[in-house]
Amino acid sequence: MKLEQRYEGKAKKVYATENPAEYIVEYKDDATAFNGVKKAQIGGKGEINNAITAHLFPLLERAGVPTHFIEKLSEREQRVRAVTIIPVEVIVRNVAAGSFCKRLGIEEGTALSRPVVEYCYKSDALGDPLINTDTAIALGWATNEELSRIRELSLKVRDFLVPFFAARSTRLIDFKLEFGKTLDGTVILADEISPDTCRFWDAETNEKLDKDRFRRDLGGVEDAYAEMLRRVTTPAQG
Repeated sequence: MKLEQRYEGKAKKVYATENPAEYIVEYKDDATAFNGVKKAQIGGKGEINNAITAHLFPLLERAGVPTHFIEKLSEREQRVRAVTIIPVEVIVRNVAAGSFCKRLGIEEGTALSRPVVEYCYKSDALGDPLINTDTAIALGWATNEELSRIRELSLKVRDFLVPFFAARSTRLIDFKLEFGKTLDGTVILADEISPDTCRFWDAETNEKLDKDRFRRDLGGVEDAYAEMLRRVTTPAQG
């Protein structure tokens, strides 16, 4: 049973349940960009992101990545393990894009010789600023052991998702992850994996199939999200 609301973010609401070890997450259609400066509704986004995450998280579990996901409850809701979110977001970059290019003066689409793992402080008020692991440890946001585990799991997610999407004619350019600690302190993957948190490019045309269509006013946002749900839930080609 859904009880009091514990948290509301830009894309989801989190509710307590009778079981202190479990929450209910409700996905919203709200979309924001540029630290909340640009806001809109994307029709069906909540249902699509819920469905994509509910499809991918069990696959990641089987690939050795512990997650908070338990089950999909409805078109917009899922039951998850209760976690305390570690305020360190992880960005894994396979190809140069977005703020990485702007910050370093690199052309978008430039191949990277190895994955780049970046960290941000999870703070809407501050615009999720880039940090390093020393900062996270010094300010008590995470321990060295927790950050090592987060990096290990983030790269394991990458190793699973890159070929998964490649087999579905999609390039995984980069993606953002969040992690949390369960009641016993175990670090697990939380949040979501969706066109909100990943850059997806079509393998043949490099057409953008993610939130960049909203950020950059490219149009076709709803169609791109629906297309990614179709690809995620379609068996691998070949």
